[in-house]
Amino acid sequence: MKKLLSVLLMLCPAVLFAQGSKVFDNLTLNSKILKSERKFAIYLPPDYETSGRSYPILYLLHGAGDDQTGWVQFGEVQNITDKAIRDGGATAMIIVMPDGNTGRRGYFNDIKGDWNYEDFFFTELMPYVEKKYRVKSEKRFRAISGLSMGGGGTFVYALHHPELFSSACPLSAATGFLTLEDAKTGIARNNPNVTFADSTVNNFYNKYSVLPLINAMTDANKKAVRWFIDCGDDDFLYEGNGLVHNLMRKKEIPHEYRIRDGAHNWTYWRASLPVVLEFVSQAFHQY
Repeated sequence: MKKLLSVLLMLCPAVLFAQGSKVFDNLTLNSKILKSERKFAIYLPPDYETSGRSYPILYLLHGAGDDQTGWVQFGEVQNITDKAIRDGGATAMIIVMPDGNTGRRGYFNDIKGDWNYEDFFFTELMPYVEKKYRVKSEKRFRAISGLSMGGGGTFVYALHHPELFSSACPLSAATGFLTLEDAKTGIARNNPNVTFADSTVNNFYNKYSVLPLINAMTDANKKAVRWFIDCGDDDFLYEGNGLVHNLMRKKEIPHEYRIRDGAHNWTYWRASLPVVLEFVSQAFHQY
């Protein structure tokens, strides 16, 4: 009987595998920068509790209107990642999904200087997670991806810190203001009771819009990050992604650019996630 059970277990690794991964979607850490408790979700791969080894990490950012549970509930991150690992398309990894929707919405430092989410991400969240969990902390084992607002965060974080991420995968990304004039109009509209100096608006545009960040990229950083950019042909953010792609081609920045049939919705992003997992795993595995 014991031998029969052993044979059955050997023949059914998928059954054991499906029980192995864990997702926690209501974890918190205290942020001194944002003066609040910040939530995040985490995916731990199937053998995390038993292996004792360290893992590569993917930071996965949600879009506007969602929170740290978006990729868990609507993106089906656990089922999709389990399958990708089981089928050999992705290596086992930790996935961290922070909340960018509470207090204020977004992943950037506010232009008024009183809500510095980007500072929180790099000086509080990332060190906390990578100390608490068994994470391989070298650049080659760290990647970032996200959709819509989180795609914008992916672009900006990887462009600000190419020394930290081996791969970046913006999906249906909000690429920021397309021109300085757009920035002036948009910032004034979003802050009707505040007047900003031209230099403040210029600096914010150059720091948090993707096109000027790409324009400012040095030759030394052109191959620092592996880029995978994905956007649906019916997506309302198609124009910005196309402009970024064209500029990256002009500046000879290597990148993968995919346009598929689809719109700005979870059907599209669930189909994108397995490709993202495979793409970042190419660096995690070693080429």
